Amino acid sequence: MDRFTSMNIFVKVVEKGSFSAAAESCGLTSTMVGNHVRSLEEHLGTRLLIRTTRHHSLSDAGQEYYEKCITILGLLTEAETAAQEMRSTPKGSLRVSAPVNFGSEGLAPVIASYSQAYPEVTVELSLDNRIVDIAKEGFDLAIRVGMLPDSSHLVARPLKASRRVLCASPEYLERMGKPQTIQELTKHNCLCFAYPNGPERDWRFTTEDGAHDLVHVQGTMSVNNGHALRSAALSGLGIIFQPESLVRAYLESGKLVWILPQKTIHVSPLQLVYVQDRQMPPKTKTFIAFLLEHFS
Repeated sequence: MDRFTSMNIFVKVVEKGSFSAAAESCGLTSTMVGNHVRSLEEHLGTRLLIRTTRHHSLSDAGQEYYEKCITILGLLTEAETAAQEMRSTPKGSLRVSAPVNFGSEGLAPVIASYSQAYPEVTVELSLDNRIVDIAKEGFDLAIRVGMLPDSSHLVARPLKASRRVLCASPEYLERMGKPQTIQELTKHNCLCFAYPNGPERDWRFTTEDGAHDLVHVQGTMSVNNGHALRSAALSGLGIIFQPESLVRAYLESGKLVWILPQKTIHVSPLQLVYVQDRQMPPKTKTFIAFLLEHFS
């Protein structure tokens, strides 16, 4: 017999005062109620109820077991209630992986808004430029830049593409001259983003007429952090090719100058990725909807 069911019936017998009253409360026969109590006694190897022809009472072991049953069944009810609430109300911890630049500049402000809307959800944002294994590393979802490899167990939802721009400080451009064509970048100190497999030396562009272009650049610095590249550009070290969101405020203030704004466009695909789940919890559903609304 199911142990928890037997424990619950035993508690009913104690609280109702008789097998027949417990049977009526549980929708069972008195015989079945007796079988559940005997099953517990046989399992424990001790008498829980002292029975007479007219009434029963708890043995010492029965009294202690009854008190423990109350505690255990109470915890079980709390656990079931909590699980049911988790399925209906956005709450709990949500682990999100995102690239460093996009995560800090674009995603963090949106998470702040989400947290105000859903205060019972705790968002843990992990910023990393490597491609994490979502399921293996315990993430609920991830933001990825660029084309994705095929994966049958992942769902990918496109977000608004991230535009990258060329820019440098006014001091650098005054000293070295402002490039007038993409090819002139080969004569400049181009500060590159360093990926795990090496610095990004090939900069790809799409011109306004739809043509594609590529230039191989060189520079005295590469780093795996966009904020560090931005700082280097602000100090006048060279030209950077970074997401518009990372440099927009500095372009507007004049601390950085947009190079070839009308001639070059580069768009990096941006995608929201998560594991297929037909029973997705509300915390994940609401977060996905929130991101799609803000980055569509």
